[in-house]
Amino acid sequence: MATAPLYKTQELKIYNSLTSEKETFTPITEGNIGMYVCGPTVYSNVHLGNCRTFISFDLVFRYLRHLDYKVRYVRNITDAGHLENDAEEGEDKIAKKARIEQLEPMEIVQQYTLDFHNVMAKFNTIPPSIEPTATGHIVEQIEIIKTIIDNGFAYESNGSVYFDVQKFNETSQYGKLSGRNLEDMIANTRELAAQTDKKNPQDFALWKKAEPEHIMRWPAPWSDGFPGWHLECTVMSTKYLGEQFDIHGGGMDLKFPHHECEIAQGEAACGQTPVNYWMHANMLTLNGKKMSKSTGNTISPAELFTGENSILSKAFDPSIVRFFMMQAHYRSILDFSNDALEASEKGFHRLMDALQTLSNLEATQATQGFDVATWRNECYEAMNDDFNSPILIAKLFDAVKFINTLKEQKASISVEDLMLLNQTMHDFVFDVLGLINANEVSSDATDKLSGAVELLIKLRAEARANKDFATSDKIRDELAEIGIQLKDSREGTTFTLN
Repeated sequence: MATAPLYKTQELKIYNSLTSEKETFTPITEGNIGMYVCGPTVYSNVHLGNCRTFISFDLVFRYLRHLDYKVRYVRNITDAGHLENDAEEGEDKIAKKARIEQLEPMEIVQQYTLDFHNVMAKFNTIPPSIEPTATGHIVEQIEIIKTIIDNGFAYESNGSVYFDVQKFNETSQYGKLSGRNLEDMIANTRELAAQTDKKNPQDFALWKKAEPEHIMRWPAPWSDGFPGWHLECTVMSTKYLGEQFDIHGGGMDLKFPHHECEIAQGEAACGQTPVNYWMHANMLTLNGKKMSKSTGNTISPAELFTGENSILSKAFDPSIVRFFMMQAHYRSILDFSNDALEASEKGFHRLMDALQTLSNLEATQATQGFDVATWRNECYEAMNDDFNSPILIAKLFDAVKFINTLKEQKASISVEDLMLLNQTMHDFVFDVLGLINANEVSSDATDKLSGAVELLIKLRAEARANKDFATSDKIRDELAEIGIQLKDSREGTTFTLN
């Protein structure tokens, strides 16, 4: 007999940025979910703040799949039409980088798309179901502009096309996602010379006429040009998920104007609100301050993994960094610091050691001191409460304590409970949180490490025999600093990894 899908027994609540409330999640089509997340603009190496957003939505994707939903996850690649400072004037970021590095724009796109995929793979994120590009959907963007013009919500001016925000606001509400009021925005807007093609300063570009020096351009009814940077997400989300879909995610910084403009475009083109649940991941700080390249308060994923930076004391494995990110709720600000990462590293190893212990345990008798079924339900309750990974991790460490008492034979567990505990820990640690056991080093690497340490033990023994205690102590102390403890006994010296 077929087992009922897990989502039938779980009530998931999602914090909807549109209503500022946690709402019970009900997909448009039972058992199926459409989710769109704004992807990177590929003109430079992906930065850590972006990584947190994509890891947060990887957690969402994993949990929805764990609940037996069929999920179509769409995440775009922005490879054209993104101007400096996310504005409507200035130079295309990709074209600018191509000019500086004397490369074709698509070489820049390829280089940094590969970097993005490489970093995401190290963080063990699952690739989206579909990863469309802006340049691959120029025709569709032109067609939706025509529709918006025909519906009376856009106008052509000097070869560019702008969305008429005030006209839209007559029948809907521009600013409902970010809590802004159009009248207040109008009152606080300074007239800029660059806005003379617009009817109103709040209007945003759907199509921009390309200046003669602009490399990336396409023919359109209004001019040779390129699409506005809000338009691609409206086109690609509705193409692959329908005119109305379940979840739209992105970083908090995209709420206004990008997502606000997406809502306006979707309603103007299709006559209905495009998304039921808006989700936004919060920002990262570094040592209590905003990450910024200009101030030097920044660190890249590569610098984090290799330890080649002046901010942290050592390198950190990607799975440990992922675990660190999961210890904060996706809607809260997360501060990167050396102490916080080191604390997470210790916790991560405790968790992995407990899983190893669990795999070797045998059932004894009736379970004592720990209600496995209740604990399992509490794990689900945490994730059902807007994907609350910090509470889930706290519940996992409740199990770690119990596992350690079993190891010390201070408690007992039945066959059924042992199987349930094993399955639940595996499901949440590996399938939902997406962690990889960094404790598991390949046998070849282990052999090489053992050989190197044995050589140092031999050199230390020779130093001690020569009464060179300074060198002997230096070898012992510096090995201890990198987590290798030497233990002297009558039989000789052995080592353990901490």
